[in-house]
Parts: sequence; structure tokens; C-alpha cells
Amino acid sequence: MSLSTPAETSRGPLIAWRAFLLLLVLFVLLVPVPTFHTPRTHEITIDAAQYEFSPARLNVNRGDTVQVTLVASDVVHGFFLDGYEIDSRVEPGVAEQFTFAADRPGKFRYRCSVACGSLHPFMSGELVVGPNEPFWRAGALAVIAVGATLLSVRKRQSA
Repeated sequence: MSLSTPAETSRGPLIAWRAFLLLLVLFVLLVPVPTFHTPRTHEITIDAAQYEFSPARLNVNRGDTVQVTLVASDVVHGFFLDGYEIDSRVEPGVAEQFTFAADRPGKFRYRCSVACGSLHPFMSGELVVGPNEPFWRAGALAVIAVGATLLSVRKRQSA
């Protein structure tokens, strides 16, 4: 004959659910997220005018091919892309083209590599290579948290 109370006997399933939720959270955090997009080719024209690039931000996905046409509107400018070691120089009226594969996720700064005036050090832009895995992981964790909360509330109401 067992002298355990009903609260003690119901702890077994509760511990099993907590262990399952912990394993699910670890799975979401540690397993690589597959990418489901087909690589594309982006044809982008970047206009370098004194102290700015237009567009100042480029968004592509990992695996995409990026074809850049660089033009200068006013004076000689340069284009250096950190992390990809792309360095190009463009004169007004003469377009320069280069192509690269966006094979690393993250944010990469591009900047003018030719002194073009007093505000030259501030002439920069940003290449963002996605997909944004932290967003999907955060979404999955939020769904798990909502499910665990609903399960907890339901168990308390039935007890």
C-alpha cells in the first residue's frame, strides 16, 4: 500500500512534460535551420555621389549572386566591401561592374576607398546577407512558450 498523495503521483507526467519542453527548446536553438529559397541573381546599380552611396543598404540572401554596376555622379570614388575584399574604383561617366556570390550570412560594410572630400570617412553603406535565422528561432521559441503556458493553465484547471 502506497502512502503517496495525489499531488505526488501526478508529478511524474509533469516532469516528463518539462523534460520534453526542454529538449524541444534545445532542438530549436541548436539544430541548423535549412534554407528554402532558390538562389537569385541581383542586378544592383550603386550611385556614388559625394559622401553617400545610393542605395546605402543592400539586402540579399545567402547563396545569391550579386552583380553590381558602380557609377560616380561627381568625382572619382572607390568601393571596398569588407569581408569580401572587393575593391573597385570608378570615374564620373564610366561605369564599373563586378560580380560576387553572397556566400556568408551577416552584415558587411562597404565604403569609399578613394579620398573624395572632407566627409569621405563617413561615406559608407551596408550589405546584409540573410536569411534571418534568429527571427525563425525566436518565433519557434515563442510558439513553444505559448504552448507550455496553455498546457500549464489547462492542467491547473483540471486539478
